[in-house]
Amino acid sequence: MIKFGTGGWRAVIGDEFTRANIQILAEALSRKMQDEGVADQGLCIGYDRRFLSKESVKWACETLAANGIRSWFVNKSSPTPLIMYYVMAHDLPYGMMVTASHNPAIYNGIKVFTRGGRDADQEQTQEIENYIRNVEADIEAGKAVPRMDYEEAKNAGLVVEFNPLNEYIDSIISRINMQAIRDRGLRVALDPLYGVSQTSLKTILSIARCEVETIHERHDTLFGGKLPAPNATTLRPLQNYVLDRYCDIGIATDGDADRIGVIDDTGRFLHPNDILVLLYYYLVKYKGWSGPVVRNVATTHMLDRVAERFGQECCEVPVGFKYISAKMQETDAVIGGESSGGLTVRGHINGKDGIYAASLLVEMIAVTGKKLSEIAKEIEQEYGEIHMVERDYRFTPLRKEQIHKTLMIDKLLPKLPYAISKVSYLDGCKVYFQNGGWIIARFSGTEPLLRIFCEMESKLAAMELVDIFEEFLELK
Repeated sequence: MIKFGTGGWRAVIGDEFTRANIQILAEALSRKMQDEGVADQGLCIGYDRRFLSKESVKWACETLAANGIRSWFVNKSSPTPLIMYYVMAHDLPYGMMVTASHNPAIYNGIKVFTRGGRDADQEQTQEIENYIRNVEADIEAGKAVPRMDYEEAKNAGLVVEFNPLNEYIDSIISRINMQAIRDRGLRVALDPLYGVSQTSLKTILSIARCEVETIHERHDTLFGGKLPAPNATTLRPLQNYVLDRYCDIGIATDGDADRIGVIDDTGRFLHPNDILVLLYYYLVKYKGWSGPVVRNVATTHMLDRVAERFGQECCEVPVGFKYISAKMQETDAVIGGESSGGLTVRGHINGKDGIYAASLLVEMIAVTGKKLSEIAKEIEQEYGEIHMVERDYRFTPLRKEQIHKTLMIDKLLPKLPYAISKVSYLDGCKVYFQNGGWIIARFSGTEPLLRIFCEMESKLAAMELVDIFEEFLELK
């Protein structure tokens, strides 16, 4: 029942996300660490504000302790990037984060990180799943998963409760031009969407002498009845707040603070694609950095245009941040990201960090001396416009089989009104057109959804192409 997707293991609380399954996963990771000879080094583990997150950490610690593995337990709800940072900075072999990121409130899950603070790649997660199958076989044979009482484990030094938040914050401050921000006196609105970013972001921006105002910061395991994802729908209150209070920028993060959403000074929602382009453009043009950019198959090709203008390459990888971080390491890329709001920058951690990305955006406004809307307009005038349309579809298991067969096995396509350059099956079915546009249909790795993304010179053209795929796959 425990299966890793593009963002770790996620499941409905009380269905598959149970104490028994959490301890099966902890036992599997314990055996893996023992076989690799790294059990004595321990691991770092943290949690977000979701229902049962803290209790889940304790359940995992009990099984890890029974195997003699020390858990460095960040004992306050924390951003996922904090755990990744600590694993990297202290050269730990593994880390775990109890979170379901931007999924609905009925979900929880666990992300596993490997040495260097990286998302566990496909090979690593497959190995963990193999260990899980072995643990399940032992349970069926009557062998119980071991556990040590949590307080007993603490007293034995096998659980160390601590909070390295200041170390993480200092690492970000050291990479940001704080003086430039201090000189501007910016007003920033924050919306953590009831998640875990507010302490880190308020601390960083307050030290930079920003006027910081926050909404939706209380602890609510139901996330105000909304999806804890920073998208155009969930950020409408932040849009109003930015306009009413004349803020320079509105910043939102998802439930575990590894993804970001932005409202500019005019109240316009900036799509994650726009944020990626803005930051790559800023780092290369204004900060003088040099290097490629990495994006996944469902992220804007505007990055390709910007990279080409600066004599750089844009590298395409499958969906899943482990692919982005791996390609960044291989190519020494400046920035890597995805259209769902996650990005990372060279020199920081090897994974998504909404808190660092937010700090860098504020720095961009300060260093350039321009409003966010002005920088976006500058890019549009230089590189033109591209419009993306995204749609999600739910399906039955039978329909998933049928769609998969049509697209990925039979490799059938509808009749399309544009000349095709090539078709890729790297991750889903992606059609590239000779005019520079593209469309992709792929199954989500974290939710039971089929997603279609299309990017063209006009929004109308993109919508028409999505309609054609929708009709062809009988999605309505």
